[in-house]
Amino acid sequence: QVQVVESGGGLVQPGGSLRLSCAASGSIFSINRMGWYRQAPGKQRESVAAITSGGSTNYADSVKERFVISRDNAKNTVYLQMNSLKPEDTAVYYCNARISGGGISYKDYWGQGTQVTVSS
Repeated sequence: QVQVVESGGGLVQPGGSLRLSCAASGSIFSINRMGWYRQAPGKQRESVAAITSGGSTNYADSVKERFVISRDNAKNTVYLQMNSLKPEDTAVYYCNARISGGGISYKDYWGQGTQVTVSS
């Protein structure tokens, strides 16, 4: 069994900052890619940022220069530092982890989501 749990969401004013955390636990042999997605009301889920086990990152154009993704491989944890937040960043943020239980195949696991609301 594998669990992926996010934390750190909340209400913040425009221009403020939040840090999201996501920890994977359970029967884990290795984790390849970890990433953050978000889904705003009435919109499709979209990729926000991702990081490989080697530290390579990529970001959605809408969050470049504002968000930073990082990872602690020893703790199976990924972080998303969100700065200069805008009302359009309001969404439920989901963590995704691509995990192997010991074989050569990987499976995507999702967290339950954490709400981020940017409003004055």
